[in-house]
Amino acid sequence: MSILDKELKYLPGVGPKKAELLNKELGLETYRDLIYFFPYRYIDRSKFYTVKELHKDLPYIQLKGKFLNFETTTISRSGKKLVGYFADDTGVVEIVWFQGIKWIRDSIQLHKEYILFGKPKEFLGRINIVHPDIEDVEKWKTQIAKNLYPQYSTTENLKNSFITSKTIQKLCETLLKEISGKIEETLPLNFREKHELLKLEDAIRIIHFPENTEELSKAQYRIKFEELFYIQLNLLQIKFKRKKNSKGFTFDKNKDYYVKQCFYKNIPFKLTNAQIRVLREIRTDVSSGKQMNRLLQGDVGSGKTMVALLSILMAVDNGYQACMMAPTEILAQQHFNSIKKFLQGLDLNFKLLTGSTKKKEKEEIYKELAEGKIHIIIGTHALIEDVVEFKNLGFVVIDEQHRFGVEQRAKLWIKNKIPPHVLIMSATPIPRTLAMTLYGDLDVSVIDELPPGRTKIITKHFTDKDRMRIFGFIKKQIELGRQVYVVFPLIQESETMDYKDLEDGVEGYSRAFPPPKYSISVVHGRMKPADKEYSMQLFVRHQTQIMIATTVIEVGVDVPNATVMVIESAERFGLSQLHQLRGRVGRGSEQSYCILMTADELSDNAYNRILTMVNTTDGFEIAETDLKLRGPGDMAGTQQSGFSLNLKMADLSQDGQLIQYVKILAEDILNDDPELQKPDNTIFLKQLKIINRGKIDLGIIS
Repeated sequence: MSILDKELKYLPGVGPKKAELLNKELGLETYRDLIYFFPYRYIDRSKFYTVKELHKDLPYIQLKGKFLNFETTTISRSGKKLVGYFADDTGVVEIVWFQGIKWIRDSIQLHKEYILFGKPKEFLGRINIVHPDIEDVEKWKTQIAKNLYPQYSTTENLKNSFITSKTIQKLCETLLKEISGKIEETLPLNFREKHELLKLEDAIRIIHFPENTEELSKAQYRIKFEELFYIQLNLLQIKFKRKKNSKGFTFDKNKDYYVKQCFYKNIPFKLTNAQIRVLREIRTDVSSGKQMNRLLQGDVGSGKTMVALLSILMAVDNGYQACMMAPTEILAQQHFNSIKKFLQGLDLNFKLLTGSTKKKEKEEIYKELAEGKIHIIIGTHALIEDVVEFKNLGFVVIDEQHRFGVEQRAKLWIKNKIPPHVLIMSATPIPRTLAMTLYGDLDVSVIDELPPGRTKIITKHFTDKDRMRIFGFIKKQIELGRQVYVVFPLIQESETMDYKDLEDGVEGYSRAFPPPKYSISVVHGRMKPADKEYSMQLFVRHQTQIMIATTVIEVGVDVPNATVMVIESAERFGLSQLHQLRGRVGRGSEQSYCILMTADELSDNAYNRILTMVNTTDGFEIAETDLKLRGPGDMAGTQQSGFSLNLKMADLSQDGQLIQYVKILAEDILNDDPELQKPDNTIFLKQLKIINRGKIDLGIIS
């Protein structure tokens, strides 16, 4: 066992109680956790000021001098103030404490040299420093940190237990001494030298206690490089292994009866060049004899479902069953209705299976699936229940893949001895750097072209003062025979968030659009499925002109006649969600509009999101901005991807070039030595085994 796996409670200065608190508050359990708990910033303490130079506008400063005397003053019934007079060769400044007075008096000696670090303030015309950091000069000389002082994240609970940034700094100092010479290197020497990388132990020490910014940059680069390199090496080796070992069903290119019937008889429009290109890529994969694992990215309305249907028919033409799994009943129903339209007149048995499917119908579907009588099944999580068995599942489509965990997805294709071909679809465009990092083991297809006839959606930003103007615009659209979506972020008013809520909104819109001239549908996630479906169908059949909803309609509602999307409290939504909601309109040939209603005052982050939406309809550009604003943590289901990024230093929104660089290096290594058996590569293999210890075999279920 590595010394880094030792529990933190055994580190001098920690103990069981402090260890428990550090684990609870910061997730620090072992030496490794602490040594990789890097500072979030540094304070430059290379400069010493003199008392004479002090003024209230200075930031945090450092002084060297001696305490001449102390005075204690009572400031209230229960409170006292301690003032120390601190002097150097240029003058005297008052140092003030309101807490810890006894400890200060007992531990600080008069006329002994100390270093003070704090913020100068002005009180009654005099400069003072309140509660500064104090360091004995002799002890300071032995400290590692002298110029750039590390600042560590803490919590209120830790501070209340006297565990501050400085406490963590001291613990890191102790730990570095204890593990000196014992940190195992994770990159080969020749590889490090070739790419000018510091030793791992040196990099870690420097990040905690850098001498200067140049040294710090080199150390941070070493850690970033390693993190991103091993992610790429891991994913690419999975891909290499799968392509070498995984047998897949071979689809004969000449068997295309249903594909041709659907394509020439039932599709009333011409496919885009991007759709045709992706279909060729899929056809090549499924006829190769290797299992396909392909990610299909496409913006809202780009025609992914049509590509999925024609791919499914390739499987049916070859005598295999196919399934499509969606994350919600609404989306599954939408896919079913859409596919039903394009399969008219074809002798195919296709069914819908969701949680709402009646028991008797479910049992019939289970029986027909097991006997191979159902060619195509569309459904939700209901498809992955143990009771569902296929006779010969050959093709699987996962829509909105980030909403499913990797183990959930796996339940579909472990139903076969030979894994089926897998097409994973994402309507949420993923930035290139994130796609390379999360899905580097998949082949990626992109539909980067919208079908002809689609008009660009006009997006505008308004605030509450413009409401009557917006109501007037909606009335004009309804007079033209159009329909309108209105989306709210909450169902009921929140005590903590001042956002428009749906119940209040229904009341306001009902007053502005009264019956019988206007009619409104209401849809939200707390409704019973049957009520929700009934309300949606009223809108689909044009029996209501306005649908007021929560984000339940983010995916799965396709009404070409709806030309206006009003998003209330738009600042409450993330960019990806706003883009998805906007994609509900613009599905017909008429000009469509997205209206973003917000409060008058917005945070910088919210304003940037709104501005991005107004300025572009390009989903990939929006995704890149989203990555920069939010970081990768909660984008594209990073926790669902089968492994945790757990990046301590690298930043996917900033390190795109480095990601591409290390990917090329990883590819070169694996092209030369796929099994990593050469002596120079054994350290890589050892690290991959450590990284994948106890994890699912992603080579099977990516």
